[in-house]
Amino acid sequence: MSAPTPTGDVPVRRLDRILSFTALGLLVLSVLCFLAIIIGSAMHAQFDQGAWPVIGIAVYVGPIVAFLLIIAVVIMSFVRRARANKAR
Repeated sequence: MSAPTPTGDVPVRRLDRILSFTALGLLVLSVLCFLAIIIGSAMHAQFDQGAWPVIGIAVYVGPIVAFLLIIAVVIMSFVRRARANKAR
């Protein structure tokens, strides 16, 4: 049987919000860059010039970094909740 949950919730810290919104922003940026690549390939753009290499890297790196940020937020919230339950 599991332990009863405490009645008071653990407050959300500013760092958690920053990491969450950063992860969301990276995911949105990755999707927009992916759509830009689709549109650029339909228009026969030269992908080795201009901002295209950066856009291509953002599609690969953005979701990975966002996933790592979400994992960090989850781990920090589990640790904070465990410390709060131990103190009670």
